[in-house]
Amino acid sequence: MASPMMHLTAVVVRVRYRRRMRTAEHARRRMASPGSPADPPSSLRRNHTVEETAVDGLRCWTVTPAAPTGRGVLYLHGGAYIAPITGFHWRLIERLADAGLRVVIPLYGLAPAHTAAEAFPFVRRCFDDLVQDVGVENTTIAGDSAGGGLALGITQVLAADGIRPARLALIAPWLDIALTDPGVDDIARHDPWLVPAGLREAGRAWRGELSPEDPRVSPLRGRVEGLPPTTVYIGDRDIFLPDALHLVDDIRAAGGEVELVEQPGAVHAYPLTPTPEGRDASRRIVAEAVGM
Repeated sequence: MASPMMHLTAVVVRVRYRRRMRTAEHARRRMASPGSPADPPSSLRRNHTVEETAVDGLRCWTVTPAAPTGRGVLYLHGGAYIAPITGFHWRLIERLADAGLRVVIPLYGLAPAHTAAEAFPFVRRCFDDLVQDVGVENTTIAGDSAGGGLALGITQVLAADGIRPARLALIAPWLDIALTDPGVDDIARHDPWLVPAGLREAGRAWRGELSPEDPRVSPLRGRVEGLPPTTVYIGDRDIFLPDALHLVDDIRAAGGEVELVEQPGAVHAYPLTPTPEGRDASRRIVAEAVGM
């Protein structure tokens, strides 16, 4: 059963956010005015070393913890590939840093000005820089929503090169850019946040000239052999649930190590929410990255 706070969160996101992407036209308007990325919170800067660098002309933040464990996280933020990093993302990043994890946060270029084909070399550069500091065996790749899809996509590219990070944490990942599973529209009636029409328009902008079947935009179509131990966090009121279940099944069928954390009554990307369910999930994400 969902907590009272989760029920309240569902109401808030329905009122504040759902209308922003309810049609393709709304998505185009949002792409025209994406807003500015949130800056790292003052508490993060006060307690840890926070540095911004330019990589291939794009911004990348690095948080070096005050008490490092020698382990790190590459974190890819969500936002339908059209919206910048927010305070909700920074709060999870701060928890990771508080636990002694070095966190690298690539601010990949957003659609429609940028596309997936541009994101991959940039994210790979940021990953390589992190690995130079902590080692691939001490690195977790994590991401939420669109960033979760990108996290899986870059991990698949690394696997093809014989590179295997320690863990992969996927928070409500967007796995099929075209949202083709019939279950998506069925769940949309109960999802207080996400609307397929707006997301499909954002997805068309993000994929650019790539096919919707290309694993770089639809990692559900990619190979799952060679992935690191993976945890998938998803609420059952999230339109990304059907594809998340398919991914878990595919990894298991391939003999991989994967765990599904499906939260009853939870909204999209619930580990980022200020709810009991969100706090429990975020603690687990941090603990797994620390413990490997």
